[in-house]
Amino acid sequence: MTRLAATALALLLGLPAQAQEVSQCDHRAHADGIPEPWEANTRSFANGEVRVALIDRIEPAAGAFYLLILHPPRGVLGERRCSLVGFGSGMGYAALDFAALTAGYDPARGLTLSLPGRLYLPEEGFTNSLIIHATVNQATGQVTANHELGRE
Repeated sequence: MTRLAATALALLLGLPAQAQEVSQCDHRAHADGIPEPWEANTRSFANGEVRVALIDRIEPAAGAFYLLILHPPRGVLGERRCSLVGFGSGMGYAALDFAALTAGYDPARGLTLSLPGRLYLPEEGFTNSLIIHATVNQATGQVTANHELGRE
């Protein structure tokens, strides 16, 4: 078993089915990771207060994709917070279908972004599907994420 496959398997075995990682933006969130054309891989919501972008870090190929979210509340200089949604333990997703991104708003919870994706599972390869849900509470700045795992 390759090191990457072993790492992915360890990640999957060690995390609950709903586990996702929401972290502050870091080196994975650089603008050079937004695939071209940018118009197809970024969108804004909430009157422009929430901006989301697809990030493709290219490597590791089994976990290169992340969802970047710029959101309120704004800091003292007017900057938005930056959150990065990935699968966990520093890994992203094997694929994210940004074109299929949908959004819904619930005043009690916030703005929920949903999009299909894939995980790399060593025993199955890329033959799985999931829906990632990321909810942004614009008042507190909290971003939570989970997914629904399915099989094709």
